[in-house]
Amino acid sequence: MARTPSNMLPLGTQAPAFSLPDMVSGETLSLDQIQGKEGTVVMFICNHCPFVKHVFAGIVDLANDYLDKGVFFVAISSNDVENYPDDAPDLMTKVAAEQNFPFPYLYDKTQEVARAYDAACTPDFYIFDKNKSLVYRGQLDDSRPENGIPVTGNDMRSALEAMCDGKEISVTQKPSIGCNIKWKS
Repeated sequence: MARTPSNMLPLGTQAPAFSLPDMVSGETLSLDQIQGKEGTVVMFICNHCPFVKHVFAGIVDLANDYLDKGVFFVAISSNDVENYPDDAPDLMTKVAAEQNFPFPYLYDKTQEVARAYDAACTPDFYIFDKNKSLVYRGQLDDSRPENGIPVTGNDMRSALEAMCDGKEISVTQKPSIGCNIKWKS
């Protein structure tokens, strides 16, 4: 397993706009359409990465806990599906159904959105406030496949709680670790 860290986009960065096909609903969705009243969590994931598979239940729980608080979640897959067919759009639909995703799962075929977010790995997480300003980027928590630490989402939960309560979010944030995004050559 490759261990690639997040690039850690600078805090305060405005969320790059996007409009991508959702493999769940079949619609094309833009950031403006899915922005949450209190904030938006953008997650770069994929179907096959063991780091992502390890946190599937954790991100579903996190989304279910915060959707009612006005935080919207969106997952994006940007991997090269020619060389990594397990990440193909039809399989994204299947994974979203199997995992009961309560959020859209968008396909970034051109990889332009991943580049705009400076995404490096799967999973890579970003929290934007209601003004689309980046307030958190980094890991879900300290759990990794095979390290024995349970998936809790504590790092992101702390940031989301602070954001929803109008409190200061700690700038001490750990990068996510995962498989590198599979860039097209």
